Amino acid sequence: MIDRNRIRTQPEELLKGFAAKKITVDLAAWNALDQQHRALLQEVENARAEQNKASKEIGMLMGQGRKDEAEAAKAQVAGFKTVILENEPKLAEVEAEMVAIEQRMPNPPHPSIPVAFSEDDNQIVRTWGEVPTGIDPIPHWESAAKMGMLDLERAAKISGSGFAVYTGWGARLQRALFNFMIDHQTLTNGYREVYPPVIVNSKSLFGTAQLPKFEEDLFKIDDNKYLIPTAEVPVTNLYADEILEPGQVPMKMAAMSGCFRREAGSAGKDTRGIQRVHQFDKVELVRYALPENSYDDLETLTQDAASILEALGLHYRVALLCTGEMSANNTKCYDLEIWSPGMQKYLEVSSCSNFEDFQARRANIRFRREAGAKPEFVHTLNGSGVACPRLFIVLLETLYKPGYGMDVPAVLQPYVGTAHIPEI
Repeated sequence: MIDRNRIRTQPEELLKGFAAKKITVDLAAWNALDQQHRALLQEVENARAEQNKASKEIGMLMGQGRKDEAEAAKAQVAGFKTVILENEPKLAEVEAEMVAIEQRMPNPPHPSIPVAFSEDDNQIVRTWGEVPTGIDPIPHWESAAKMGMLDLERAAKISGSGFAVYTGWGARLQRALFNFMIDHQTLTNGYREVYPPVIVNSKSLFGTAQLPKFEEDLFKIDDNKYLIPTAEVPVTNLYADEILEPGQVPMKMAAMSGCFRREAGSAGKDTRGIQRVHQFDKVELVRYALPENSYDDLETLTQDAASILEALGLHYRVALLCTGEMSANNTKCYDLEIWSPGMQKYLEVSSCSNFEDFQARRANIRFRREAGAKPEFVHTLNGSGVACPRLFIVLLETLYKPGYGMDVPAVLQPYVGTAHIPEI
């Protein structure tokens, strides 16, 4: 959510930011409602003040035996009460209409973000390592089959399309990946580990802005429960409706979880193998930052995610998303992309974002700089550290050798229990 005072005082700047994300918002309608809301609120507050004043006078008049004047004061109180009762429902209705418009307002991009609307306009800000060469371009679903790692046909039989069963060394490698990643982020990069529920309520999804905009992409359980699309949702909301005390911010949390997405609107895209699935595992990094430090924290968060790829020896690039490629909710976003030899393209394995106070206002997450200080909204950031399926894909496609199998990266060997996975 955007601060209402900002909507009132910076409308042109906001409209420019909305347009940069290809989102149209009727600020004129919001302003008209705001004027109506403030007028009604003033009328209610004036009536309430007069009602309180008249109520106090009644007792005094009765004590002085001035019954006629006391009765007149009672009539005044009744009149003020009528004004309040008539206007409070109108006030609530206007408030609801304002909130409905506010929920459609995207978070304006940071001024440094290039205004453009195509993936080709994303800026590659840095790379690490070299694109692997001398590799037979074998898709991961073929190499996985040769090593007995995936059973996609039986996954479709028991769950439907868009699911995977990891088998044998594949199941062990999958488990090794997320154990290594959560250990690395907590023991090396200093994040506090959180193991959250995979079911959350609608309030939590509203807090991180998946609702109402992205409801069609969520697995809904009942009227108020959903499977999480990412651990960002439960972890960011851990301190919803709370005020963090001095010294608690900045805060760094890492969570390993399953993630569940319907992938609505992506039917027919990337359907081979496990590039796009409905259920997957990943480690999520979440930060609460001091407002003045959040963009420095974004750089650190991005490097923390990238450190997984470096530890595995995988070439990657960092792309700064242009405005049209960003989500509606963030102000700045970096994608980490790794090269898939089998598909001959880069695959995004992490998006690292700063949301400033956009999520914190929705979830009501505040902090105090010092004891007794006025509460402020934290800045929230998150990024995958990283998502397993595409990491699994690139490891297989980079390291597999026909007739031999694959060598296991050194950092994974203690988790996998071997240095080499053979063909079957």
